[in-house]
Amino acid sequence: MTKAFGWRGAAFAAALLAVPAAASAQGQLVVYSANEQTLDELVFDAFKKETGIEVQPVSGGSGVVFRRVVAEKDRPLGDIVWGVSRSLLQQHKSYFQAFRSAHRDAIPAEFRDPDDLWIGNNLHLLVVLQNTKAMPADQGPKAWADLLDPKLKGKIAFTDPANSGSAYTNATLMVDLLGGGDPGWGKLGEFFRNTRVLNRSSLVFQGVGQGEYALGVSMEYAGYLWANNGAPVKVIYPAEGTYAAMEGVAIIKGGPNTENAKKFVDYINRKDVREMILAKHFRRPARQDIDLSKMPGGMPQLSSIKLAPYDETRWTEQRVPTLARIKDVIVQTR
Repeated sequence: MTKAFGWRGAAFAAALLAVPAAASAQGQLVVYSANEQTLDELVFDAFKKETGIEVQPVSGGSGVVFRRVVAEKDRPLGDIVWGVSRSLLQQHKSYFQAFRSAHRDAIPAEFRDPDDLWIGNNLHLLVVLQNTKAMPADQGPKAWADLLDPKLKGKIAFTDPANSGSAYTNATLMVDLLGGGDPGWGKLGEFFRNTRVLNRSSLVFQGVGQGEYALGVSMEYAGYLWANNGAPVKVIYPAEGTYAAMEGVAIIKGGPNTENAKKFVDYINRKDVREMILAKHFRRPARQDIDLSKMPGGMPQLSSIKLAPYDETRWTEQRVPTLARIKDVIVQTR
């Protein structure tokens, strides 16, 4: 998720550059995080309480995180990257140190590196959110194709894919599911004719939660979070299938606090910690041994949701020209 440096991140980054050895003292850990501040605070405070290890966070979007990692490759200043996508973890795995987590076997092979250079933590499912006051529950869409209905013009909120990795994935997934190639792009154009394209993902969450928009194409956790807070929000899993976008964690090779980094990787995927994160922030865990029906929100198990094939590697490699084409489609449909 793209965001500006937050939660003391910018100030700490400057201090870290000025005094590179400052974070290498015993009981320290430097985490480059692309998560939301509230999630970082929850986890880092709990980790310190249990281990005594003080986490020094540097917060930024995934691109910012990896630009730091690459720039510091000869003298790493961070220990962990966390909250970044599988494709970015895979692209940068030469910067990571292998570590076999104690919780490795609880996580399906598709959500971890075969050489243990990174491991998945949570899954973002791409869904449709519906405000059931703005649109009666039984009148909502059941499939991605339903979002092309001209009657929905102006009623669907969507994030600009240029500003959101999940929106980029969602747009390209729809190209594939609605015909592929030029036919799929044509259907994507029909979808965009019905949308209000917003600059930030949070505006989609808020717009649906507050009833400004009847529908929003977004991430699963946001729907459950708003519903838990009392908003009339329903989560729809489209009939054609959806995609589980993974986020994970890795240890930076040569970082100043490697042993503490190993403790964090084990901690962040521990069953009770994933349950804590799910209960507070509705992040679907990558590990599959948690009974979600007994957790707040009552999310369906991953095994009960239809997942569609998605060539993440291809779409990642084609990101620049694809974003240019998406921009053209948006302009043509305004």
